Amino acid sequence: MKKELASKYDHQSVEKGKYAHWIEKKYFGAGDMSKKPYAIVIPPPNVTGKLHLGHAWDTTLQDMIIRYKRMQGYDALWLPGMDHAGIATQAKVEARMREEGISRYDIGREKFLEKAWSWKEEYASIIRAQWEKLGLSLDYSKERFTLDEGLSEAVKEVFVRLYEKGYIYQGKRIINWDPVQRTALSNIEVIHKEIEGAMYYFKYKLEDSDRELVIATTRPETMFADQAIFVHPDDERYQDIIGKKAINPANGEALPIMADSYIDREFGTAVMKCTPAHDPNDFALAKKHHLDMPICMNDDGTMNEMCGKYQGMDRFECRKALVADFEKQGVVDHIEKITHQVGHSERSGAIVEPYLSKQWFVKMEPLAKAALENQKKDSKVNFVPPRYEKTFNQWMENIEDWCISRQLWWGHQVPAWYHNETGEVYVGKVPPQDAENWHQDEDVLDTWFSSALWPFSTMGWPNTEDPLFKRYFPTNTLVTGYDIIFFWVSRMIFQSLEFTGQRPFEHVLIHGLIRDEQGRKMSKSLGNGVDPMDVIDQYGADTLRFFLTTNSAPGMDLRYIPEKLEASWNFINKIWNSARFVLMNTDENLEYKDLKFDHLNLCDKWILNRLNEVIREVDANMDKFEFVNVGSELYKFIWDDFCSWYIELTKVHLNSDDETVKQASVHTLVYVLNAIVRMLHPFMPFVTEEIYQAIPHLEESICISKYPQANPEFDDDQINDQFTYLMDIVKGIREIRAHYTIKNAIEVAYSIETKDNNLESLLDQCVPYIQKLCHASCAGYNIETSDDVATATIQGGSNLVVELGAYVDKEAEKEKLMSELKHLEGEIKRCTNMLNNEKFVSKAPQEKVDLERKKLADYTSKYEAVKEKISKN
Repeated sequence: MKKELASKYDHQSVEKGKYAHWIEKKYFGAGDMSKKPYAIVIPPPNVTGKLHLGHAWDTTLQDMIIRYKRMQGYDALWLPGMDHAGIATQAKVEARMREEGISRYDIGREKFLEKAWSWKEEYASIIRAQWEKLGLSLDYSKERFTLDEGLSEAVKEVFVRLYEKGYIYQGKRIINWDPVQRTALSNIEVIHKEIEGAMYYFKYKLEDSDRELVIATTRPETMFADQAIFVHPDDERYQDIIGKKAINPANGEALPIMADSYIDREFGTAVMKCTPAHDPNDFALAKKHHLDMPICMNDDGTMNEMCGKYQGMDRFECRKALVADFEKQGVVDHIEKITHQVGHSERSGAIVEPYLSKQWFVKMEPLAKAALENQKKDSKVNFVPPRYEKTFNQWMENIEDWCISRQLWWGHQVPAWYHNETGEVYVGKVPPQDAENWHQDEDVLDTWFSSALWPFSTMGWPNTEDPLFKRYFPTNTLVTGYDIIFFWVSRMIFQSLEFTGQRPFEHVLIHGLIRDEQGRKMSKSLGNGVDPMDVIDQYGADTLRFFLTTNSAPGMDLRYIPEKLEASWNFINKIWNSARFVLMNTDENLEYKDLKFDHLNLCDKWILNRLNEVIREVDANMDKFEFVNVGSELYKFIWDDFCSWYIELTKVHLNSDDETVKQASVHTLVYVLNAIVRMLHPFMPFVTEEIYQAIPHLEESICISKYPQANPEFDDDQINDQFTYLMDIVKGIREIRAHYTIKNAIEVAYSIETKDNNLESLLDQCVPYIQKLCHASCAGYNIETSDDVATATIQGGSNLVVELGAYVDKEAEKEKLMSELKHLEGEIKRCTNMLNNEKFVSKAPQEKVDLERKKLADYTSKYEAVKEKISKN
């Protein structure tokens, strides 16, 4: 044996240097054409900063799948890459520039992009270092970036094709506008927060009348762009004023009073002002009724020339000043304080402004229809768990056209040019021939536009002859969170179907979010975030990985509980110690290929049969992505069956003078441990490699070893029942010892009462193990016993019998129990009196009262247990 295991498990020394060695040996490289391909593309992390715990969970699940498939003999490709993350990265770069006292407008687009690329290189190296620390088996030779040359070509190809097909168009719509970043936002970039606000009720006077209408708004600053007032056509309160006009108190303009059944007669005063350019519902009404759509705000959130004396004010300063003026003028009817959900930019933190803007859009109806139709075919994308297919379908059925333009500099610039004189629009992959007469659209595309192409653009598309594309697309599995089914998964599906005619992946494994112990979402504001790198420093990557992958079923959230991390570390430590035990009893010249199983005993047969059962159960659950079940099965088998039972029982044979008997157990120990570390390898790659190198093995690294397969020669449909006799006898003797306080140093004699005449041979095999584990000797079977016995039922309805006379002084035992009972009666009386004292209950600290109640419950429970013991004596 070339390697020894340290006396204590130290995750830092175990994990040090292994990843660099794996990369150097190219264990993770795909391309073995003799094997069946299996591919996963990593959801590309944003190059905005460090990976968080959610990334660690997501990537560990993928790594576990790809390592498992690699060990099963697949040509397994896990393609790495990163996302340029348009607005997110630009916000970070601009924040750094502000610290330097400059803005992007000071240096221009070209210099700004140089800074952005520098940022990308800085944070890409950080992300790769984190991937290394997690042990991710990525094929770096195929790493991609959403702004690299190949992916940029794919983006242009898709834009041009969709434009030529009429699926991409320019139009005016209400979009989410970030007035700090001065760009449109996608829905996923808007975070809704509950904040305090106000509902303002203002008086609008009817033209040429003393009558007033009271109209409510939460955004008075947009009143300068009001175009009409709406009431319900069947609302008797207002039928007489339909067709008349009311004066806008913000600017004195006369607004037509119109009718539409959209108005809710039960909400507020049932009179609504319409501001088409600043509200999506108002925009829809304005289109229906052919109203103008003026904008009263600049793109930086300041008021424009429509706003008179308020021009140049920030929108919220304008709100405050306008309301103050209204109060002086008697326009304010009343103001209600409210709490409401308001959209904020995820990147700048600014309150998002619904804003009418000319943008590029993707026409979604035909693309969504094709995606929905495909879900009815055998070529559908299989959601795990299946309930998320309904989520996908519902969103696709109600999808709106997709705004894909962003007013940023970092990203894929829209491949559209405008003629300097005629305004003609040209869309193409290359600029017009007379480029000097044209200028390119300054906007860039939504980050999700390029991310939607990720499964096939990373494989060389649009070159469908690219070896990667031909071999690995469609991919097999995508792993991602349920929070981006709408924004990413759905877009990959419809873009893949549109441009390749195939689904992007066969399965999409959906996981939840990581929450803190209290079930709260982790966030900076709550200060409950956890850096996975800190966790690795404290517990090790293997511990973190095992915790993340075995504590939540598909689609469910995961709570970060430090005690469970401790449990995972303890589990690894248990495996480490068991491996050291095996090594201490194994000849250093033993080779794995020389293992023999000719002289197996009862325990050897049992553990080998159990190993077969576990391998089959693990395989079935791995293929269903039920990793919680896999973890539970492995934990139970390793901790209980292998460590607590088998290792303890082998000590009988390892101390034997019969070398044949001894080596049978040694070979079985090595075989089972080798299989255990290979089954565990996808979960905890570092420690399993360390142990694998120390014990007899075949391949030069566990990374390229074969996943264990059940050996039919070890199947035994009777051995579990047979072994249960041994387990029941051991448990029974231990329970009797505990109940009657018989010290372990005292050897007890036991007998078995059974009606099965064929049982004695099996029970005889159990004798040496029972002697070892229980310090107990067998007195015989179906022998005559006294009345002073303790019994326990074992397998098959037989009885374990232990004569108590020689070990237990019944009178002394009873006297001791009576004394304990008297003590407990006194404590129960004391607690009861205290809790019946009203002064104590009302005036004592609640913690003290609760403590006494807990004591009373504990004493009562113990009292009943002692009474039961006395009755049995």
